[in-house]
Amino acid sequence: MHYSYCGNSGVQLPKISLGLWHNFGFADNYETAREMIIHAFEQGITHFDLANNYGPPPGSAESNFGKILKENLSSHRDEMIISSKAGHLMWKGPYGDGSSRKYLMASIDQSLTRTGLEYFDIFYSHRYDPNTPVEETMQALADIVRQGKALYIGLSKYPPLQARAAMNYLKERDVPCLIFQDKYSMLNRLPEVDILNIAEEFGSGFIAFSPLAQGVLTGKYLNGIPGDSRAADPSGFLRKEQVTLLLVDKVKQLNEMAGQRGQTMAEMALAWTLRDKRVTSLIVGARNVEQLKDNLNALNNLSFSQEELGRIDAILDGATL
Repeated sequence: MHYSYCGNSGVQLPKISLGLWHNFGFADNYETAREMIIHAFEQGITHFDLANNYGPPPGSAESNFGKILKENLSSHRDEMIISSKAGHLMWKGPYGDGSSRKYLMASIDQSLTRTGLEYFDIFYSHRYDPNTPVEETMQALADIVRQGKALYIGLSKYPPLQARAAMNYLKERDVPCLIFQDKYSMLNRLPEVDILNIAEEFGSGFIAFSPLAQGVLTGKYLNGIPGDSRAADPSGFLRKEQVTLLLVDKVKQLNEMAGQRGQTMAEMALAWTLRDKRVTSLIVGARNVEQLKDNLNALNNLSFSQEELGRIDAILDGATL
């Protein structure tokens, strides 16, 4: 495993972190989840990324992780970075969503109970809430650190203007933002416009989620839409109509290039996302240990020539997802 310092801090994160957004809830196979988490740790993945609403049902990923940690890895707690978040809908009523102090304080207590932890290494504001002043949200996060419920604070998916205001507020209170989390991949390069620069300016790390564009950059869709894929799930975030023939053709060209590099499409896509030194880590999801192994193989070849980077840009030609 390769590790990188997170911004200007003394914390190192693995280049690849394991996200528990999908496949770790009560609706999923517990034994498979356990195998993935143990294999990840054995391979040097020390960072596990959770959120209060991960499941399904919401909360169950935290509960399962806590059980796996207690039964299999409890003696290794101090070798791990465990993060969680709050900001999206978690329970019914006016206090179960958003970024108010009321919601954040209740959420972290619930998340600590579900995981059985005494503290989180990183606790994130999962999203910017336009109905809550940034100052209220950031003060709650700062107080969470002061109370010992989290060691560091992170921000996720904040627009640039609000991200800058939030980071500045935290900096002024001596609880700097450790890390910023956002969607980033070959097919979503928006962080390159502002967020990566803002994170660097404030000394924060950056961690990318969906680096494989929900499976589109794995080659899964090269021959149609599989029945068990995210695009085939009507309740998922990836819609069938987004997987266009033009997009598939671009991925086919990238897949050929990956083969020339001795990589799978997924391995090259992950390596590409790590090419920017401002990117501390990637959050990968997996259905099973084999998928996780494929993702980890990306670390075997992280270098790109300028010619290769230019060729990738030419193939993508501004394509987004």
